[in-house]
Amino acid sequence: MLIVNGTLITWENPNQMLTGQAVLVRNGKIEKIAPEGALKKEYPDEEVLDAHGQYIMPGNTCAHTHFYGAYARGMGIPGEPAKVFPEILANLWFPLDDSLSLEDVKYSAYVGLIDAIRHGTTTMLDHHASYSAIEGSLDAITEAVDEAGLRAALCYEVSDRIGPEKAKAAIEENVRFINRVKKEKPANGRVSALFGLHASLTLSEETLAACRKAVTDDTGFHVHVAEHFSDEYDSIKKSGLRVVDRFQKHGLLGPHSVLAHGVYLDAKEVNILAETGTWLTHQPRSNMNNGVGIGEVESQMRAGVKVCLGNDGMGNAMWEEWKTAYFVHKLKYLDPRHMSGTDVVQMAVYNNQKLINTVFSGDSIGKLVEGAAADFIFVDYHPYTPLNAGNLPWQIIFGFHESMITTTIVAGKVLMRDRKLLTLNEEEITKYVAEKLVPEAWDRYQKKFT
Repeated sequence: MLIVNGTLITWENPNQMLTGQAVLVRNGKIEKIAPEGALKKEYPDEEVLDAHGQYIMPGNTCAHTHFYGAYARGMGIPGEPAKVFPEILANLWFPLDDSLSLEDVKYSAYVGLIDAIRHGTTTMLDHHASYSAIEGSLDAITEAVDEAGLRAALCYEVSDRIGPEKAKAAIEENVRFINRVKKEKPANGRVSALFGLHASLTLSEETLAACRKAVTDDTGFHVHVAEHFSDEYDSIKKSGLRVVDRFQKHGLLGPHSVLAHGVYLDAKEVNILAETGTWLTHQPRSNMNNGVGIGEVESQMRAGVKVCLGNDGMGNAMWEEWKTAYFVHKLKYLDPRHMSGTDVVQMAVYNNQKLINTVFSGDSIGKLVEGAAADFIFVDYHPYTPLNAGNLPWQIIFGFHESMITTTIVAGKVLMRDRKLLTLNEEEITKYVAEKLVPEAWDRYQKKFT
């Protein structure tokens, strides 16, 4: 197709904003960007998609999420409110993920994917757990991703919290799925794989060694790290090492591995991440919700750590994560000079680009340039101050909103046009989830406390 009548935001580095240009899409990629009149004349029979003066830009990306967390929205948690993060894990997340059926896994993914399409997030790194439905769970998510038309990198979080047999099954699910992705490239290459680990605090030395042994040296690991200080103290008790040092000892770090949170890293751990080229993801909304604190993100970036932006399952409206990151660091330090808009863009755009292209073994996702993946969103934004490449970060933070996204395209396929979903039936899916699946899952969850 030929996309016309819009202002292009390329997210190259440095970024460009182009007017009067059209985009020719073929075979899921951007074949040509050229003046609109010239492309219309050269390709008179090409299907035309008119952007009607909107901004055309690469889809947003998410470096860390949890599709399976969808069922937690509005759920009552038994007992007294959790005072610290380990109680949130014990009272909410561990019993909830152990209450999910294989059907729940697929439909919770549908819910997250609908949310992503509506809010212009086209690529996500998911971190999955469902300890009552381990085998085949990553295939179930893949089926949902394939139907939705988005991109996702999947993994299963290995944990010892339910015993060695379940941990072994989780390792096998990761290995099986990694091998499947290498062999089949499911969803036409829109699905990739990492090896999931929960967190140091639920992993023994023996299980960490087994995970490392199970896969090749170039395999990337996706794991929570130092989200709460209890993770560090547990690691010291188990191994005499802080979390990052412990993972380094087991050979789990490197340029293919993704560590989430890093709120309580010390200077040595930060240096190890920088030296090994390991990715770190920041999830400010989740950190605020769990009351765990906010990491020293600016210092980590200054030290050379590749910090990316995720959402930890809080919802795939990624500009909300941009805005939270921008504001919360100012509040943390009581200093409005902290966390520049350019720092937010470095995390959310440029570092996410590099991470996702590493995970998908390419270099074409997240940019609007010739040869790149045809992953776009149309944004119906009407600025009342001058908008240019220089002030775009602040226009997004103070002006853009996900409700302005009208069209979402991935690999040249239109997933939402004029706010109408084309690949998933939102009404049918959400009705089935709300009326049948969630009440049954909530009932299984509640029974774990009786």
